[in-house]
Amino acid sequence: MRGWIAGLVLILTSPVLAAEPIVSDGDTLTVDGTKFRLDGIDAPEFNQICLDEKDQEWKCGLAARDALVEWIAKRTVRCDDKGPDKIHPDRQIGICFVDGKELNEWLVRQGWALNFEPYARGRFVAAQADAAKNRRGMWKGCFAAPWDIRRWKKDAPLMGSPCSPDARERIFREPACSIKGNRRSGIYHMPGCRSYDSTTHDVKWFCSEDEARAEGYTKARNCPR
Repeated sequence: MRGWIAGLVLILTSPVLAAEPIVSDGDTLTVDGTKFRLDGIDAPEFNQICLDEKDQEWKCGLAARDALVEWIAKRTVRCDDKGPDKIHPDRQIGICFVDGKELNEWLVRQGWALNFEPYARGRFVAAQADAAKNRRGMWKGCFAAPWDIRRWKKDAPLMGSPCSPDARERIFREPACSIKGNRRSGIYHMPGCRSYDSTTHDVKWFCSEDEARAEGYTKARNCPR
């Protein structure tokens, strides 16, 4: 009886496990139905553009997502749930592992994410310095921090290798998909909406209204009907 109870307690308190997690981007994945935002790191936005060592544009956000997918492969992912995301209640904050290796630290060390303060509390500073020194991932060229891309902070300092004179213009060029979603409010704005130009903080871009609605966003009330 005692062994059965102990086994039940172990099941109820075990971390979340899944054989094939769904990776949304470089720092967000769904494990056994629970969406986790990886704690203390910030990966490039899915549609973010960086410049490589030859000053050529490349989709670093997509590359970060693909690198995480490839590294996990079909191995089991275990996530320690650190509680709900205060900004996005549909997901949890997590520290995730595959074969005993922490994904959060691995992404920073491989140059696919940055130490994200104040949440990191300096945990990934050494890993980031190692990635920068060895020019891994985003560090092979010139890029903007993901938090500056979300805020569309065009005057923010660029990172990585020395940047070309027109780097800022190319890195902050608006994507072809023109619908802006405000991540905090869950409202999307289309060109012509009164709040479209002023929506610059924590932006997620969509190519269609259906795409925005599929992710739970609702249309701004001040958009033309």
